Amino acid sequence: MAEAFNDLTLSADKAARYAEVAVEIASVLDGEPNLTARMATVASMLANSFDHYFWTGFYVVDPTRERELVVGPYQGTLGCLRIAYGRGVCGAAAETGETQLVEDVHAFPGHIACDANSQSEIVVPVKDAAGRLLAVFDVDSDRPAAFDAVDQAGIEKILAQTFA
Repeated sequence: MAEAFNDLTLSADKAARYAEVAVEIASVLDGEPNLTARMATVASMLANSFDHYFWTGFYVVDPTRERELVVGPYQGTLGCLRIAYGRGVCGAAAETGETQLVEDVHAFPGHIACDANSQSEIVVPVKDAAGRLLAVFDVDSDRPAAFDAVDQAGIEKILAQTFA
């Protein structure tokens, strides 16, 4: 099914595009239980569907280290390897369990500059069916204020249908 996605013409409307990509992701991942494969597919398909995405990927809860995330599957330039809960935008999402929508990363207290080209960011907690934090999904843009409520709703829906 992934081959079909490569030929799919997506809607110019952002909300419609998220809905279309959600259907494609669900179709590609149907029957795939492996968490890494699911994360890699989500990161790849979303990164290739939106021009305002600069870096797209997961920071996974490290079960061997207390309150620490480790880089998981991603698309883009080199990411930070580890992020403590409460540190930067990803750490804030892990700490609070809430989506972080940041229009200007340089104004965010404690922002971690993994790539100097990052201007804005959205980070969404990824939870399993029991509500336990598995990871955070991080999307950076090289444009200021690139993300809005449409991005938030679209990403949250895709992550919920994929991991919960």
